[in-house]
Amino acid sequence: MKVLVVGANGKVARHFADFAKEDSAIEEIAMIRKAEQVSFFEERGIETVLLDLVKNSVDELADAMKNVDAVIFSAGAGGSGLDKTILIDLDGAIKAMTAAEQAGVKRFVMVSTFRTGREAMSQEQDLQIYTIAKNYADEWLKNRTDLDWTIVHPGILVDEPGTNQIKVGMGQDINEVPRQDIAKTLISVLHNDNTIKQEFEVLSGNTAVEEAVRNLK
Repeated sequence: MKVLVVGANGKVARHFADFAKEDSAIEEIAMIRKAEQVSFFEERGIETVLLDLVKNSVDELADAMKNVDAVIFSAGAGGSGLDKTILIDLDGAIKAMTAAEQAGVKRFVMVSTFRTGREAMSQEQDLQIYTIAKNYADEWLKNRTDLDWTIVHPGILVDEPGTNQIKVGMGQDINEVPRQDIAKTLISVLHNDNTIKQEFEVLSGNTAVEEAVRNLK
């Protein structure tokens, strides 16, 4: 399975690259913005493509998705301003979805935020604009594409080593989860078609990642 990772240089996606390197069924193509990011992926034998979600066109993104089986969207503005949040987390996501459909890619995995929806968007907090952007990107994916989508809603992301133990579902109380375990969850999502047309929250828990994802209903 050839997988284009949009936002491949992010913290979760870098962990994904390490797992993908060890998975004989997954061949990653890393979409990155800067030439200085190439070495990380070259060291792991991962092909890279230099594209910018904001600056490059849908046609250029679609060209990079030719002969790809799946797209993972793990890009984000990372607190770099309201304009970048809209341009990357919302418009960039929609550009990636449109490009995937144009290229004939069916599988699309979205790394979202923990809680979306009307109630989450209405809460006044530092990440309100980010939540709004993620919410409407998720809604576009679910309701305005024909993609085989999965939406992963991580809890509070931390840099502690992963435990390979998670809990999944919707409506959970927010808690922490290592980025490494989210990356492992993305690997499992690609291996389990029962995740198609599913969205779920991921927190640290007591169930092995593969088992939790495989038993998702």
